[in-house]
Amino acid sequence: MPAPVTRQLGMQEYEPTWRRMQSFTESRGADTADELWFLEHPPVFTLGLNGSREHLLAPGDIPVVQVDRGGQVTYHGPGQLVLYPLLDLDRSGLGVRGLVCALERAVIRCVAGYGIEAQGDRDAPGVYVEGRKLASIGLRIRRNCSYHGLSFNLDMDLEPFTRINPCGFSQLEVTQLSALGAGHEMERVTADLEAALLVELAQASPSLARSA
Repeated sequence: MPAPVTRQLGMQEYEPTWRRMQSFTESRGADTADELWFLEHPPVFTLGLNGSREHLLAPGDIPVVQVDRGGQVTYHGPGQLVLYPLLDLDRSGLGVRGLVCALERAVIRCVAGYGIEAQGDRDAPGVYVEGRKLASIGLRIRRNCSYHGLSFNLDMDLEPFTRINPCGFSQLEVTQLSALGAGHEMERVTADLEAALLVELAQASPSLARSA
């Protein structure tokens, strides 16, 4: 199979994008190319399929959308890079855990290039720097294909995270590249993350390695 098709979508409203992911996943066939969508969203809280509304402390004027991914509540807003990997997991042989690890390692590889040491957490998926969350992961698997994905904080207003228990953890702090003294230009980080993810996918999946 060919390497995933990359789409740079810019600023996109959340709910129509979610519906597009659902439609793409439902209609794809055995030979449909995988896709990677890179974008930003206007301010929105999203709550996972089995998420508890008790973690929405004070959403205020920011809309809340309950969606069909795993996980609890998170925030999306301008200055956050969102990546949606629309992948056929059967074809790639990745598996869900393999995809989560590839996403984590891609962010870790990306920020290592900026001189930042980051880590994943098997018990709480995502990427952390000194215990503060830099990137969150929440996936949906339908027909053995993935959608939803990764949100990576670059240079955004972090105040909305104080209105929720991020990912269901009341004491969890979040961080972003700009607070870590790293370059945080959206175009540059998008290119670096894409390159890092393609390396990680190729290493994790024999079929993607053949196509890379």
